[in-house]
Amino acid sequence: MLFRTANLSQLAEFDEIIDVRTPAEFAEDHIPGAINCPVFSNEERITVGTLYKQESPFEARKVGAAMVAKNIAHHLETRFAGHAKSWRPLIYCWRGGQRSGAMSIILAQVGWAAHRLEGGYKTYRRHVLDQLEVLPQNFTWQVVCGPTGSGKSRLLQAMQEQGLQVLDLEGLAQHRGSVLGRLPGLPQPSQKWFDSALLAALLTLDQARPVYVEAESNKIGLITLPPALMKAMHDSDCLVIDTPTELRVSGLLEDYQYYLDNPELLIEHLQGLCRFHGEKQLTRWTEQIRAGDFASMVEELLLLHYDPSYLRATSKNYPRLPTAKHVEITSLSHDALKGIAASLQASCKQGLPGP
Repeated sequence: MLFRTANLSQLAEFDEIIDVRTPAEFAEDHIPGAINCPVFSNEERITVGTLYKQESPFEARKVGAAMVAKNIAHHLETRFAGHAKSWRPLIYCWRGGQRSGAMSIILAQVGWAAHRLEGGYKTYRRHVLDQLEVLPQNFTWQVVCGPTGSGKSRLLQAMQEQGLQVLDLEGLAQHRGSVLGRLPGLPQPSQKWFDSALLAALLTLDQARPVYVEAESNKIGLITLPPALMKAMHDSDCLVIDTPTELRVSGLLEDYQYYLDNPELLIEHLQGLCRFHGEKQLTRWTEQIRAGDFASMVEELLLLHYDPSYLRATSKNYPRLPTAKHVEITSLSHDALKGIAASLQASCKQGLPGP
């Protein structure tokens, strides 16, 4: 055999991790830090697959081999051209089969210490799922609770800046976690890529220190959170943010300015609440939006929808909520939240439960 193999535990030993799958496969998920040097384009893979099914495996391999040779030649002339002989690449495809094998053989023939990942992406994906089943229970979680608009995300950001450990699930999911949580111009990642990014984030955390995380339902937009993480969060201590309603309203108007700039988009996204509140209430909110009375609409939305939903969910899922420590928020300014975060950090250093 002209190439050597490596396993997942050896990833750090290589100068570069090369994913030779198609751009579409790479976009759905890949090993964090890997680069995409496909041996088939999206269209070429479809062509070869069709030949394999409709004509014969031989015809498919013949056509595919020409495509693979052409694409590897392109990478040699461009992406790999400047690498010294000491370069150590690790190469993977779907199952560690023909695509990564072809690339590995040619790079080894050049003289590079090319290795192929045993089991390919399929083994990596299994590893991610296995780790997400066990890793969350190894951390001490502090679940930050509070109704919509209370400033949980802002406080978590301030905590992170102060050196506290934070897991930003909404940031990883690229969604604010509600019916209006879609971020403009920023689609959510695939479920597989979220899982990969989540595992990568968990692996950066120190298990000897508490980790602050925002209370979430089991779904953030289209993303499903791992059951083991949800269980670990539900079993953990809570920190409750108490913020006056008027301050929550003003904060939400700041955070969701893009809806104020595009009222019809807000009206469209609110239609998902029709099954909960009926046409009459949706018509009222539509009228308030078109009249520019966003503050009244947001306050009603909080009191009629988000607050009752929050109370039901947290009461059901967080049994330690009644004994939680409370933090009173009187300002959502960055400086004010930095002060609260600094107080939390000081409490952690002294081994105290918090403010």
